[in-house]
Amino acid sequence: MATLCRPAIAVPEHIITREETLELARTLHANHPQLELALRLIGNTGVQTRHLVQPIEITLEHPGFTTRNNVYEAEAKARVPEVIDRALEHAELTVRDINMIVYVSCTGFMMPSMTAWLINTMGFRNETRQLPIAQLGCAAGGAAINRAHDFCRAYPGSNVLIVACEFCSLLYQPTDLAVGNLLSNGLFGDAIACAVVRGEGGTGVQLEANGSHLVPDTEEWISYAVKDTGFHFLLDKRVPGTMAMLAPAMRDMAEPHDWDVSDLDFYIVHAGGPRILDDLGKYLELEQNMFRYSRQTLVERGNIASAVVFDALERLFQDGGAEHSARGVIAGFGPGITAEIALGTWSGKVNGSSVGHKETSAGRNSSVTMPA
Repeated sequence: MATLCRPAIAVPEHIITREETLELARTLHANHPQLELALRLIGNTGVQTRHLVQPIEITLEHPGFTTRNNVYEAEAKARVPEVIDRALEHAELTVRDINMIVYVSCTGFMMPSMTAWLINTMGFRNETRQLPIAQLGCAAGGAAINRAHDFCRAYPGSNVLIVACEFCSLLYQPTDLAVGNLLSNGLFGDAIACAVVRGEGGTGVQLEANGSHLVPDTEEWISYAVKDTGFHFLLDKRVPGTMAMLAPAMRDMAEPHDWDVSDLDFYIVHAGGPRILDDLGKYLELEQNMFRYSRQTLVERGNIASAVVFDALERLFQDGGAEHSARGVIAGFGPGITAEIALGTWSGKVNGSSVGHKETSAGRNSSVTMPA
């Protein structure tokens, strides 16, 4: 049975706090007619800190789409390999053991995909399958897990490496002054996450089943407008209410497997914002503490798009994991409106000790701040 092993996470070294974000909004948009609304919405996200791939003064500039995409490619190539190494170490595998690489990102574009560069530079076998996912946004983390699970079921014994590289700050558009865009300027952060799905063996979440759900007629609720200046993020005011539609979809997906999605042991879900978690708890009749790992990610790193589910899962590992055979769900939500849902059971410990063991600062922590 395929097992999602412990993720490795890295965040850039440049940090912006909630207070700094609010002060920037007041300074840059002092005459905005809805400034107070925007400030209130940013404050209500609960985000305290976010990590940026460039210093804030450079982030606030717009040198053009070509330059920004060049920054995306250079930073990804500089930062991703080290995170891959740690994820492989967690899975007790090497690059030669990987049969497919799933690379997910919605914040930059490369063709050939980053997967080709990784194969050529890191020693992966030339036969390694490539699956880039670029247009599922925040749902892509869940989709990557599910497509890796599908591959391991189709090819027993195979191993899949997942790489999520999201530099959301490179999407900042200084001329977009809609309240939704101002909110996104205070919500999204940058991060890289990598994890291995092992076809056999491994410690972590044994993947039991997966499914996808598209909410009809909601394509325009989360989208990009692709312009000369790059990707312009569009967020509809109805998005925070989507759990009314997605919570039942999660329940319907679990029931054929005799699972009650309201009675599981752990929940790793995409934290697009605090209301997503609040409403999911309400509709599934769960205590908010059940989403503590997702909420910690939101507070400390903001919405890091497809990397959220891996960051939240790493926090479960840091906390000692779950009891053997404990049941849980991993869910990513994004444009479409799309939900990607996986059911799994917890399996095993690491090196005979608690999976929550953290190395000293002299060792290699599972979650690090990466220098340029």
